[in-house]
Amino acid sequence: MSADLKVLLVSDQEESLIHLSGIVNEFEKTDNITYRELKTELDRLAPDLIFLIESSDYSNVDWIEYVHSVNTFTPIVFIALSQDFDVLRNVTRAGIKEFFVLPDENALLYGRLESIIHTAIQSKQQIVESAIAQDSFKRGRGKIISFYSGKGGAGKTLISSTFAQTLRFESTAQVLLIDLNLQFGGIETYLSIESNRSIADLLPVINELNESHIRNVSQKEKFSKLEVLLSPRDAELAERLPEGFITKLLRTCRRSYDFVIVDLPAHMTEHTYIALEESDKIYYVLNPDTPSISMLKQVELLFLRLGIESENRLEVVLNEVGKENEIKPGDIKKLLTYPLVAQLKRDIKGVQAKVNVSEPFRKEANEKRLVPFARNIRKWVAQTLD
Repeated sequence: MSADLKVLLVSDQEESLIHLSGIVNEFEKTDNITYRELKTELDRLAPDLIFLIESSDYSNVDWIEYVHSVNTFTPIVFIALSQDFDVLRNVTRAGIKEFFVLPDENALLYGRLESIIHTAIQSKQQIVESAIAQDSFKRGRGKIISFYSGKGGAGKTLISSTFAQTLRFESTAQVLLIDLNLQFGGIETYLSIESNRSIADLLPVINELNESHIRNVSQKEKFSKLEVLLSPRDAELAERLPEGFITKLLRTCRRSYDFVIVDLPAHMTEHTYIALEESDKIYYVLNPDTPSISMLKQVELLFLRLGIESENRLEVVLNEVGKENEIKPGDIKKLLTYPLVAQLKRDIKGVQAKVNVSEPFRKEANEKRLVPFARNIRKWVAQTLD
């Protein structure tokens, strides 16, 4: 009954989790984080049920209010570690409906568990049903998908821009494409967009950033009406972007769009790291050759050193697949530790013709005559939407 629920336990003390060890075993999908990690991880993890364990270092009420501001409908169960009337009164006033004092109320918590699970499932179903009724995606919890490759020239900018445009054509989703190649850009060329406005124009309003600001700065690709935040294409300006800028940008975009597609540079910067951390899905673009495979192994080690979680988030997109390749997709599958989610055929004639005239691959929703590369992308997007 609880198998489909994503449960989050928030605690600063490892010992306090022992009190909940029996409860945790009830759920298959459980994450444990500290209060310090809550602001960076809550939005990305998107739990269906939260157990907030009393903190002696932070204001419990402030954190409850923060969780409610990010995940309005997610049920919170507060776990107190002592019989402190003031604490329980304050968290109740903050909107907590279920609270327990452990270990004194272990039996009571077990007795209430089925009801707590039922409430969480109902809350989750209501959000889904509301989205279906409106013939739209879940607003307020968009999905961030980043395209990355440690090797330059792998084709990720072309792939990410075509993926985003196709996603817009093939669904009713609100889609935003962000070019985080801050020094040189590139998205504008593939989508034939000319504008002086860029991400940098959001700097003056970053502390009060909202959907209106983003839509005022973003550009629309003329065929699909895909919204695009362009790169400033300025190395000096990229260096001056303040700490927290990318975090605030991505989190605001997540609340305003159903899908946020991010094109990342090959070099690892603070901004690239933050985008990867905020992503729900990372598509790693790989070419079927030895240097590319070797670079993927180096990226794996870098992710490990930086603490970037790749399990269940990173999937491989194989680009430039052709009969003349010495290394076949089957060979690469044996070497990969990540799922191979898409194979894009080498299509020099079809791709080059579009790229040379700065023309996007799609011009209408039900287009029949697509080049092989665009057909592969459409098939992949259809699988993503299922």
